[in-house]
Amino acid sequence: MEDKNQSKAMALGLVAVLLWSTVATAFKLALQHLTPLQLLAIASMTSLVLLLVVTLYKHSLHSILRYWRAAPWRFLLLGAINPLLYYVILFQAYNLLPAQQAQPLNYTWALVLSLLAVPLLGQKLHRADIIALVLGYFGVLIISTRGDLLGLQFDSGLGVLLALLSTVIWALYWILNVQNKAPADVSLLLCFVHGTPLVLLAAWWWDGIPLNTEGMLSAIYVGVFEMGVTFILWMNAMKLATYTSRVSNLIFLSPFLSLILIHYILGEEIGISTFVGLVLIVLAVSYQQYSARRNAS
Repeated sequence: MEDKNQSKAMALGLVAVLLWSTVATAFKLALQHLTPLQLLAIASMTSLVLLLVVTLYKHSLHSILRYWRAAPWRFLLLGAINPLLYYVILFQAYNLLPAQQAQPLNYTWALVLSLLAVPLLGQKLHRADIIALVLGYFGVLIISTRGDLLGLQFDSGLGVLLALLSTVIWALYWILNVQNKAPADVSLLLCFVHGTPLVLLAAWWWDGIPLNTEGMLSAIYVGVFEMGVTFILWMNAMKLATYTSRVSNLIFLSPFLSLILIHYILGEEIGISTFVGLVLIVLAVSYQQYSARRNAS
């Protein structure tokens, strides 16, 4: 077992957060040339190859197959959710909305997780959860309406709906993983082994094979840094951490760094409503996590 190393854990966590901060911009750049399904097809293939190489370096093929044989139908279901269902919906939301709206809305999945855990895991909804939900979704409303709370005018009502639906699907994915006995990297690989063929079939059937070079490069970037390397870096950071809360708090930097890139690379003028709404969402998620840690101690 690798010794704890807080400074190394913080460094890996910071690199992961920096990489995650770039993906919203990469989504929009790729979607200028590709459909959501075409983007997902290239990204999923890239991630599958990467995960296969990394996982086989750490685990034997025999052990990976053993985990698969224990629950093949579970991995098929999880693979249909991630990468297929979750990313198709998320990419379509980005296709319809400015990145500065889609990115913060997707960040609310942690709030949805607390809601779904009540009926699906039998957990209780605490006062802190309710406060966080009210605060977070007030932030969502501010972002979605660009601050026009009375007018309730959306850039794309369907885009907002899809962005929020993606949070439900992502939270559901993690809840279904609760009973999963496989290591996180093996589980993710097996999800992509099952899900990527479904993605390729759907992309071929509806949108055809993408040939745009610029779009393909952006999609490969998404596959490496949204679905592959960054997850592994974050997982290793959490394993090395002496104080995991200090590493996990780094994630709150990501949406703000992402807005900077969205502004300077995509040229979106960041509205005050986006910033205010994002602050409310981050406060809601951080307050919820702080309350959970305090209750557990």
